[in-house]
Amino acid sequence: MPQYVLKIDGVQRRVKAEADEPLLYALTDGLKLNGPRFGCGLAQCGTCTVLVDGQPVRSCVTLTRSVVGKAIRTLDGLAQAGRLHPVQDAFVEEQAAQCGYCANGWVMSSVALLEKNPKATDDEIAQALSGLQCRCGTHIAILRAVRRARDSMTAVKA
Repeated sequence: MPQYVLKIDGVQRRVKAEADEPLLYALTDGLKLNGPRFGCGLAQCGTCTVLVDGQPVRSCVTLTRSVVGKAIRTLDGLAQAGRLHPVQDAFVEEQAAQCGYCANGWVMSSVALLEKNPKATDDEIAQALSGLQCRCGTHIAILRAVRRARDSMTAVKA
């Protein structure tokens, strides 16, 4: 079985993966990360979202070998020095995750958006999150959380 060196959350990690193995399985089965989760397996729900070079990517349909040499960020690596990322903090404050299963996709997509566009409008937030699914129906709380994170992140930079 081939072995790949991946840069995950700023750290070089080795993982064994078949040539056609999705990144999701390398992250969860091979490296035992807890953030990305299997949802639909068809890149339609977003539960498996990670950031690759800052862009949200559905890891269930992304081959492990295709991300060698790229920066991969996961929910597992967002908190720094014992502090939650502002998006994570906002999700907690707004109680935006009812069951929490899909939270990975919403948080990672929100991080990508706000790091690229810290002053995202409500329409831009809605557009960036439009391909994600939540069966619990916490969409309104999620939008509140992303707005809270946006405001918090912009206030820190001001």
